[in-house]
Amino acid sequence: MEHIRNFCIVAHIDHGKSTLADRILELTGAISHWKGDSPFLDQMELERERGITIKAQAVRLSYRAKDGQEYELNLIDTPGHVDFTYEVSRSLAACEGVILVVDASQGVQAQTVANVRLALEQGLALIPVINKIDLPNAQPELVSQELHQALGFSLDDMLFISAKDGKGVKEVLEAVVRRVPSPSGQPEGPLRALIFDSSYDPYKGVIAYVRLVDGRVRQGERLLLMSTGRGLEALEVGVFHPSLTPVEGLESGEVGYIATGLKDVQECQVGDTVTLEENPTSHPLPGYKPVKPMVFAGLYPTQAGDYSALRDALGKLKLNDASLSYEPETSKALGFGFRCGFLGTLHLDIVQERLEREYGLALLMTAPSVAYRVSTTDGKELEISNPSALPPPEKIGEVREPWMRVTIPVPQQYIGPVMELVTGSRGEFLRMEYLVVREGEGAEVGAQTTTVLLEYRMPLAQMLSDFYDQLKASTQGYASMDYSFLEYRAMPLVKLDILVNGQVVDALSLIAHRDEAQRVGRALAQKLMEVIPRQLYEVAIQAAIGGKVIARETVRALRKDVLAKCYGGDITRKMKLLEKQAAGKRRMKRLGKVEIPQEAFTAVLKLGR
Repeated sequence: MEHIRNFCIVAHIDHGKSTLADRILELTGAISHWKGDSPFLDQMELERERGITIKAQAVRLSYRAKDGQEYELNLIDTPGHVDFTYEVSRSLAACEGVILVVDASQGVQAQTVANVRLALEQGLALIPVINKIDLPNAQPELVSQELHQALGFSLDDMLFISAKDGKGVKEVLEAVVRRVPSPSGQPEGPLRALIFDSSYDPYKGVIAYVRLVDGRVRQGERLLLMSTGRGLEALEVGVFHPSLTPVEGLESGEVGYIATGLKDVQECQVGDTVTLEENPTSHPLPGYKPVKPMVFAGLYPTQAGDYSALRDALGKLKLNDASLSYEPETSKALGFGFRCGFLGTLHLDIVQERLEREYGLALLMTAPSVAYRVSTTDGKELEISNPSALPPPEKIGEVREPWMRVTIPVPQQYIGPVMELVTGSRGEFLRMEYLVVREGEGAEVGAQTTTVLLEYRMPLAQMLSDFYDQLKASTQGYASMDYSFLEYRAMPLVKLDILVNGQVVDALSLIAHRDEAQRVGRALAQKLMEVIPRQLYEVAIQAAIGGKVIARETVRALRKDVLAKCYGGDITRKMKLLEKQAAGKRRMKRLGKVEIPQEAFTAVLKLGR
């Protein structure tokens, strides 16, 4: 165990952690020189298309240090986006050390601060690495001062590298060997292995990715999942090299996988403890704090017959993504589907795209909403994730919505636009901290700018629209953002119903602030008027709070010229044709059903509420 090092790489988006992982894989001989367009460990098609890491990837490496000793390195490459913070926290639980990568031209960003907090909470060794020192606009000395001032790192502990050309990468591995402690555990004790991730294989069943804390495991042994009491056989035991490579067994302190043969994905949960069936441990590992989804949306198959396929696909996706939650729901407008919970809008977008690509499903998604807590007049406490489930106004005592603590690092000259944007989104200022002076960022070359750390409180519902896009646009792309849950706060919120042709479309309902409800209702009605196709009769689109209509738009009817073939004759002949047409339109309006296109649901997302 003294020659094992378990560590992961964390960073803000696009600071070079996956490129550094590639150089480490090359230096240790795990892969030959990688000439692909995207990082080697980003195996998912979506990751390569978008240029981001979505799933954490583990790999075992062998490294001979300067002292001549052979070390076993277990590396985990992690995502950088705030929506995948849970993926990072799970990876940290399987490690003793962290390489913190910071871009030499961008400096400390929102996720840099967030990842340091996560690592410190778990008591891990931190190795600060300043990357991209080969860039023309790199300012490694200033960034090192920024890390020292903002996060308290010693200047002597920092490493300066270029992951792109491999400069300084060997020093990073030497620092891992020296600074990251070896794992602690009881090799001769009862088996205790933490499941930190999992996947599904049609032949081997559920494959559990594990970190062994105590004991050892061999292929063919009978195992026990402690949370469910489910017994299983270790069909295959192996390590990541970087593909799945079978071995005879895993020892205490090592990271690897166990093929369980389980076909029910619900039986093997991330965070569970694996032990031996014959000699089980009496103390399971702490596991993970259950993640709480913050954003909810309805997913419905466009073909009703695909409902069971969608259910199975969500089950397999949840095995690989523990932060996803789902439960069945029914909509009058859309039929049978699922109410799904996500960590953010990017997470929602990724899940929908994975379902469509990997499982061949055609889906309809409702506009996302957050979870509200409602106190009713009869003393009940409800949690509402679907706006259509909100009780009538007369039965509501109080509605509380989630508020977030938002951290925005931004160059000084963009403070005004950021403040204007956040306060316009019901945000409240908390504090402002000035970091180091930097050269030429967001200004003319040679000019000096100061990076400022802004903190706000703001409702999560305001961040579901295009808030992040507006933040980037108003700061010319220099601002970044991190957020964490703060509290539930009582606000004057109302349910806004949308009626199409006199019928409430429950999937378009939303919850809005009372002061903004009329503006939002009018904007949504106007947008729906543009996207709902014209019928042979007038279609009224109304926004209502309770029984009060606050906005209305009308989709004009298509008019067929029934008099085209009348070249004269008695006027009564024309009148009869027109009356017959009018009667037909009244009948169609009474019996007709207006088909709501997908654009109508995405229109809610772009309201900027």
